[in-house]
Amino acid sequence: MEAALAIIESTGIAPVLTALGLSRATFYRHRRGPRSEVRVPVRPARALSEVERARVLGRLRSEEFVDRTPIEVFATLLGRGEYLCSWRTMYRILSENREVRERRDQRRHPRYQKPELVATGPNQVWSWDITKLRTYEKWVYLYLYVLLDLFSRYVVGWLLATAATAELGGRLIAESIEKQGVEPGELIVHADRGSQMTADTVSQLLGQLGVVPSYSRPHVPNDNPYSESQFKTVKYHPEFPDRFAGIDHGLSFCRGFFPWYNHEHAHSALGYLTPAVVHAGRTEEELRVREEVLLAAWREHPERFVNGPPRLPRPPREVWINQPSTTAGTQIVVPAAMEVLAH
Repeated sequence: MEAALAIIESTGIAPVLTALGLSRATFYRHRRGPRSEVRVPVRPARALSEVERARVLGRLRSEEFVDRTPIEVFATLLGRGEYLCSWRTMYRILSENREVRERRDQRRHPRYQKPELVATGPNQVWSWDITKLRTYEKWVYLYLYVLLDLFSRYVVGWLLATAATAELGGRLIAESIEKQGVEPGELIVHADRGSQMTADTVSQLLGQLGVVPSYSRPHVPNDNPYSESQFKTVKYHPEFPDRFAGIDHGLSFCRGFFPWYNHEHAHSALGYLTPAVVHAGRTEEELRVREEVLLAAWREHPERFVNGPPRLPRPPREVWINQPSTTAGTQIVVPAAMEVLAH
């Protein structure tokens, strides 16, 4: 034993334990012996009593101090000749009660359902919105209302006015429905949650017309992307002025722009067909003509088409707002006259 102790003293404990294959934690745990009972921490004599802590918490929750920080409460009470505890202690008491936050009741915003809409043909889903157009007079705007067919990107109706009101929006929808010959139960009209779109007058009108309303979630522009994209096309058009001289100037531009957009604009999302062609159901006819022209060119000069006969891009067969990433257990309900897509 004495020889072993001498070796340990000369070389140290670590090399000996390593040679024996033992850990130092195990060695010291056995040498320390059984662990003594856990000691209960002693409450400091300077700590506040439970009664005092309850009193501090009550003052912090009071109507007078509920919106103020502990250091403000501390300073205010000192000015009145009253001392409860330090402001740091106030913070600790609030933290223990999970109240280091706004302590009054907060308004809970409702959970809005994400719209999931699909159009497989014209006049199934329309999207509408209002955008402001600047004039030469400061703070005076023109308001452009546009009603867009989701499937064909065809502008089924537009209106330019000096004010943005629910009544004008409702009139535009009603007149466009009549013009397009849409029957009750066939149409969904989607919009954001602007006051003009959610007004009772518009909701009642849609109900009378047999139209299903749909709304974006607040502050989620991607819930209404087609109207936003269409407005960008309007404002990036070469003839779009920076400012308008008045309502007549605005009407002059719109009367030229929207016929061009519907009947001449080769829309990239439609396989470079015009919205009017897709809306009228002439997609296959137009693609057939284009394919014949391309095939004739390929037969004449096949060496110029290194990937073989050319293929035309085609417009999508269905257009979505928020297409579900997974369709398991999802049910998308559309008007009664349309199919209920259950996945």
